[in-house]
Amino acid sequence: LLRRLCRIEGIRWVRLHYAYPAHFPDDVIGAMRDEEKICPYLDIPFQHISDAQLRSMRRGLDRAQTYALIDRLRREVPGIALRTTLLVGYPGESEADFAELLEFVEKVRFERLGVFPYSEEEGTYSAEHLRDDVPEEVKRRRVDAVMALQNRISRENNLRRVGCIEEAIVDRREGAFLVGRTRCDSPEVDTEILIETDRELAPGTFLRVIVTDADDYDLYGRPAER
Repeated sequence: LLRRLCRIEGIRWVRLHYAYPAHFPDDVIGAMRDEEKICPYLDIPFQHISDAQLRSMRRGLDRAQTYALIDRLRREVPGIALRTTLLVGYPGESEADFAELLEFVEKVRFERLGVFPYSEEEGTYSAEHLRDDVPEEVKRRRVDAVMALQNRISRENNLRRVGCIEEAIVDRREGAFLVGRTRCDSPEVDTEILIETDRELAPGTFLRVIVTDADDYDLYGRPAER
């Protein structure tokens, strides 16, 4: 399907969202590597890294398999931006489990990351069979700790892009800036690039932008050519 989409004239970018990590298909990695239209971006919710938590969540893979998949994705698709979602405060999450999760975030240095506190959802296995035993204040503290770490990592990742020329798509204008996204960013949830220009370009326009500055979650730039 991915390869057929890339044959359709008029489609410029194809982006993969919410790919389940267990039994990740080899042919998808091959398509991402080979097809220029497929953005070097993958939204893949790992949820946790502790083996105890992964088993309890019934995720279908363990710590070693998680690290191996990430290594393969980055090896096979150079420059890939990985977005993941993590869950803290799941029933039974110990301080040791959480320390392992922080180590995971630090080691992998995800380009994009979201984290959520656990809450019971009707009809789920955990709601019916597990006790919500992590206090709410502990969940909140763990969310804050993950995001403080990720803020630093995101800023460091973004600063490395200063001076690079990247293709961007224009979403809208805000004051003196056109607001767009690069191939490594999804709408609404990821980094935006604020392009300083008085040119009026319609949403959906593609242009090359030189990155001139960065902060935690935004890039700044100017058109690379007139």
